[in-house]
Amino acid sequence: MIDSVIAYVQARTDEYSSKLSDFLRIPSISTDPAAKQAMRQAAEWCVRFFDDCGIEAEIVETAGHPAVLADTGPADRAGPTVLIYGHYDVQPTGDLGLWDSAPFEPVVREGRIYARGSADDKGQVFAHMVAAQAWKRAHGKLPVRMKFLIEGEEEIGSVNLGQLVIDHADRLACDYVCLSDSPKLDADTPAITFGTKGLLYKEVIYTGPKQDLHSGSFGGTVTNPANALAQLVARMKDADNRVAIPGYYDDVAESSQAELALLNKAPFDEEAYRQSLGSPALDGEKGFSTMERRWIRPTLDVNGLLSGFVGPGASTIIPARAMAKISMRLVPNQVVDTISQAFDDFVRSHTPPGVNVEILTHSGAEAYLCPVDHVGLAKAASAVRAGFGVEPAFIREGGTLPILPFFKKVLGAESIMIGLCVPNCNNHGPNEFFVLDDLYKGILTGVHLAVEMARA
Repeated sequence: MIDSVIAYVQARTDEYSSKLSDFLRIPSISTDPAAKQAMRQAAEWCVRFFDDCGIEAEIVETAGHPAVLADTGPADRAGPTVLIYGHYDVQPTGDLGLWDSAPFEPVVREGRIYARGSADDKGQVFAHMVAAQAWKRAHGKLPVRMKFLIEGEEEIGSVNLGQLVIDHADRLACDYVCLSDSPKLDADTPAITFGTKGLLYKEVIYTGPKQDLHSGSFGGTVTNPANALAQLVARMKDADNRVAIPGYYDDVAESSQAELALLNKAPFDEEAYRQSLGSPALDGEKGFSTMERRWIRPTLDVNGLLSGFVGPGASTIIPARAMAKISMRLVPNQVVDTISQAFDDFVRSHTPPGVNVEILTHSGAEAYLCPVDHVGLAKAASAVRAGFGVEPAFIREGGTLPILPFFKKVLGAESIMIGLCVPNCNNHGPNEFFVLDDLYKGILTGVHLAVEMARA
C-alpha cells in the first residue's frame, strides 16, 4: 500500500513547493502585535489544509495566539498513536536590507526556497502535513493514528502551550511525539536528535557611586563596578574551563558507553567545523571532545557585557553601573532551581562591599533525553533511511526545547526529533532557506514514518 502513497507524492513535487509558498507568504511573526491577524490567518491555513484531505482539524484558542489540533482518526488496525508537533509562527525579519529577496515573497533559487519560516518551522512541519495528506488521498487511511499540534508561540517561548497541553491532554494522548524543528548534521546527513540541553539565563547588575565619576579625581577611592564585574566573571571558570560554581557538576548524568558509541558514529570534521565558525581555535572544558562539549556537557557563557563609556575616543570615567547577561546550558539530572540558587550564592559571595548587586532570572528550562534504546528512535531511523536513502546520524543538541520534558511529564511520551533542514539554513537571520530536495525527502520520510511507527 505504501507504493501508491509514494507514487502520489512523487507526482506532485511542484505542487508542494507552490503550496508551501502560500504558507510562507503569511507574515506570522508572533512577537509583533501588528501581526495578530496574520497569526490567525496562518492557523486557519493549516486547518484548511487538513480539512481539504479529510483530516479533522480545528483552531484552539489560548491566552495568546491560537494553536491547531488535528487528528487523522483510527488507523487500519490497532496500534500506537503519534503526535506531530510543530509551529507556524516565525521570527521577525530583521534588517530588510540584508535580504536578497522579500522575506514573505518566497523565491526559489538554485534548488532552495527562500523565505522567513521556510526552515523554522513552516517547511519542516509542512513535510509531515503533506505525508499525512498523501496517505489519506492515496489510501484513505493511515497505518498509524497521527495527531498534530501546531502552535503559534514557539518563537516567543511557548508561553501558553503548557496550559493547552494540560487542558487537552486526553485529545493529545499518544505513544510517541515526533517533531522536525532541528537541523540535519550536515548537508548530506539527516539527523535524529534524542536529547536537548536545558537553559538558565541570568542577569547580574552591579551599581556603585550615584553617577559616573572622574577616574583621575576619584580613582582608587571607590570600587569600580566594571572592574568588580570583570573579576566576578573571570572567577566563574577555572584554568581547565570548568565552571567554578560549587555544586555545578554534582548531579550531571554521565553518558553511557552505548550513547557515546552512538554519538561517535556521527561524521565530524573538527577542522572543517572550526573553519565554518571562523574561530582561531576550538576550546572548552578540558578532558572532553568538541562534540561532547557541544552536546553532553554543561556550559556557562557570557551573552552580553555593558558598562561605562563605549563611544569613539576616550572618556576617563569610573562607571556607576555594570551589567552581564549569562546563560548556562544544563544537561540531564541538573535541576534548574538548584543551579539557580548555586549561581546566586556564588555571585553574592564574590561581590565586594563597594557595590550593590541585583540578580535577575530571565528563564529556566530542564534538559531532555530520550533513552538511546527506545524503539521510537529505531523506527524513526528506518523512516529517515527510506526517505533520504542514507543512514541518519544520532545526535544531541546544545539548544533547548522546554516543551519536550513537559510532553514527557503530561503525556508520558518520549520525543523524537527528525532534522530535515541544513544547519546553515539562516533560520533567525536574513535569507532563510529550505532545500527543496530536503522537503521532498522529508515528505517521503513522513510517509515511511507512518508505516514504521505502526510496527513499533
